[in-house]
Amino acid sequence: MFFKSINKRIRIVLVIFIILFISIVLRVFKIQVFDYNKLKNLASDLWSRDLEVQADRGKILDRNGNILADNVTTTSLVLIPNQIKKKKEVTENLSKILGVTYDEMKKHVYKKTSIERVHPEGRRLSFETADKINSLNYDGVYLVKESKRYYPYKTLLSNSLGYVGIDNQGLSGLELQYDKILTGTNGAIKYFSDAKGNRLNLSDIYVEPVNGMNIYLTIDINIQKSIERELNNIVDMFSPDMALAVVMNPKTGEIYGISSRPNFDPNYYQKYSLESLNRNLPIFASYEPGSTFKIITTSAAVEEHVVDLEHDHFYDSGKVNVDGAVIKCWKAGGHGDQTFLQVLQNSCNPGFVALGQKLGKERLFSYIEKFGFGKKTGIDLTGEGEGILFNLSQVGNVELATTAFGQGVSVTPIQQVTAVSSVVNGGYLYKPYILKSINEPLTNDIIKENKKVFVRRTISKETSSTMRMGLESVVALGGGKKAYIEGYRIGGKTGTAQKAVNGKYLVNNYIMSFMAVVPSNDPEAVLYIAIDNPKNTALLSSYTTTPFARKILLDIIDALKIEKQKGGLEKDLEWTDKITYEVPNVIGLKKEDAKKQLMNFTVEYSGDGDYVIDQSPEAKTKHEDRSVVRLMLGNKKNG
Repeated sequence: MFFKSINKRIRIVLVIFIILFISIVLRVFKIQVFDYNKLKNLASDLWSRDLEVQADRGKILDRNGNILADNVTTTSLVLIPNQIKKKKEVTENLSKILGVTYDEMKKHVYKKTSIERVHPEGRRLSFETADKINSLNYDGVYLVKESKRYYPYKTLLSNSLGYVGIDNQGLSGLELQYDKILTGTNGAIKYFSDAKGNRLNLSDIYVEPVNGMNIYLTIDINIQKSIERELNNIVDMFSPDMALAVVMNPKTGEIYGISSRPNFDPNYYQKYSLESLNRNLPIFASYEPGSTFKIITTSAAVEEHVVDLEHDHFYDSGKVNVDGAVIKCWKAGGHGDQTFLQVLQNSCNPGFVALGQKLGKERLFSYIEKFGFGKKTGIDLTGEGEGILFNLSQVGNVELATTAFGQGVSVTPIQQVTAVSSVVNGGYLYKPYILKSINEPLTNDIIKENKKVFVRRTISKETSSTMRMGLESVVALGGGKKAYIEGYRIGGKTGTAQKAVNGKYLVNNYIMSFMAVVPSNDPEAVLYIAIDNPKNTALLSSYTTTPFARKILLDIIDALKIEKQKGGLEKDLEWTDKITYEVPNVIGLKKEDAKKQLMNFTVEYSGDGDYVIDQSPEAKTKHEDRSVVRLMLGNKKNG
């Protein structure tokens, strides 16, 4: 019985040992097979160190591949304190080279840490400074690659591009909006050290950084340069409180150009105030639009069939009384009898009061909201404003009257451009956008491409056609004459809005604006330009904004390769305009006969002979009185 009991205990102990042995084997198997890499990495972390190699931030380019935001390679100083043997000497020399005190540098050299980045004095060093440090050849002193953002065109597009901080993080504008896309993955140089931080004699491992994605914008650099140039000219000439311009493709919502003053150079953003850095006025500024808003009122009236622009008439006595409020026309004594097309051309406030009354507040405000006012457009830029509209329950007869001609409501420039684009493109409201595509940096393959986003219908194609005709008549026959371009059909509308502060209108303080469409029969671009409180100028937008708009329009025509248009309205000449004549075709005529037909021009000849075999400029183009026409002469008649 005793021996049976012993054998039983032995068997139990043996089973326990077998189970323990199997458990140990399984555990070792798990460690060797399943946990090997994890444990290896954990062990490696104990004796490996990383010197970070910064990835390049993705580039920002315009629609044609011109680089707007780039990178330059610099170097930064990194210390491994435990590897530095001559700490006092290193501290003295580095403090002299970097131009800091001994005590400041001592904090870095003697710091109890595995890796110390010398910040900020050791960041983004010049070549000369880096070369001096490198020549010392100290243990534990390293120079590592660092990428610095660089804006080759300086202030161009700065309010939209934004800027990045010292660690290459986007802080405003597109740099902030698309920071995750533009930011790459940093690499490293891995080296190995013992527990005391002394470097081991093992080969370093280089982990290559992965650069950020590139982004292409809808911006056309030639249109953008034109905007920047003319805004600079406006500032030089008028010293305004602010100025801005936006160009949009009305068929897609793409932004071709956008800028404002004041602006800044993002290469040196530290020199500017936060207010200057973080306000993109074309999408942020909110103010009474003035007469450019009459485009919306007219569109609503035509769409609702409450007016026939060419046949319905309005008599302007110079003022109108609405519930005791006297609303005056800008022309003393008024314009007298007009068609409503002439009301638009003359920007006659009493005429628009009548249109507002014909529509009624419910219909007018329904169109205002349909065109997108009172809420953000959704453009892919940070800091967009919403504007301010009357609450419909608070709209009385006076509020209805003033809203009809653009006073009492507050809108943003981007809202106006988006709405007018819908007016002229057939009645389609599109969401504005500035990002064209996201591209892989090495292959330039498109990762994501933005397409036009349709929001809703606003008016019919027939109303849109009528409005294009009306806006063209404003430039040819009305207040937009100085934006007229011979051979091209330009539509437009001026605006002069009195500024209000704390509910009171300021004296002689206006925002002057101009909305333009090119070409008016088949719009390719809509331009909006605004000048806030221009000094030393006539208080009329027709003389202040339109000359600058015309220069931008000429550059838009070149950039978009817009051809000359037929069937446009002839300009109603002003006394300041130079007379122009159409050049006749004189090829094949005798020299004497050709000269008679060119009596309004100065004729110059080249070649010998009695007949004209070529001419410059070509026939059927218009040129100023007494301008030069050159004739090539030959001996034979041309065909």
